[in-house]
Amino acid sequence: MIVCIDGPAGAGKSTVARLLAQELGFEYLDTGAMYRAATLGALRHGVDWNQPEQLAQVVRGLQIHWANQRIYLDGQDVTDQIRSPELTALVHHVADNPQVRQWMVELQRRIGQGRNLVTEGRDQGTVVFPQAEVKFFLTASPEVRAQRRQEQLRQKGVEVPLEQILREQQQRDRRDSTRSVGPLVPAPDAIVINTDHMTVEQVVELLKQHIRSRTAPPSSA
Repeated sequence: MIVCIDGPAGAGKSTVARLLAQELGFEYLDTGAMYRAATLGALRHGVDWNQPEQLAQVVRGLQIHWANQRIYLDGQDVTDQIRSPELTALVHHVADNPQVRQWMVELQRRIGQGRNLVTEGRDQGTVVFPQAEVKFFLTASPEVRAQRRQEQLRQKGVEVPLEQILREQQQRDRRDSTRSVGPLVPAPDAIVINTDHMTVEQVVELLKQHIRSRTAPPSSA
């Protein structure tokens, strides 16, 4: 069974997906981490970000592996390295590249074969796993999302003004929603949930209720 959780940055996807997978006994896949790892790999190879063909060739030569909630690039655990603001500013070059996205979709589908999986990202329910049994789209107001991002960075010892986060978030939302391949939009059959006034635990419980209702066998008359 595959459960997809899509939505913009700061809506709580990663935390919710991780906990939901744990409570369901499913595996968890953070596809955003995969794109970030690819960005780090391209950066290490010194690619010209204005040469999409070169970027796609370099990324397709990388070894990206997700296991035990950690992301590995060419055999090295880079989970903590891929969350820097500098890398965040570059990841759109990779995410917006159609050839890279096609390769990522293939890789993510291979990961999902024969597994009980909670996967989260931008296009999981629309492009990667359109036949998934349950799809969610988490959202939140721009201010709440920016505050969450600011707190995440603060916990890592990085101080960024809220205005800067809001500005960068707006740019990222625009790129994500207008992307020609795999744009950020809810799947037609996705359950849309606003997480503004909900705790992580409340969101996870709500998702579990929806999953139970979607998967429960029909009662006999």
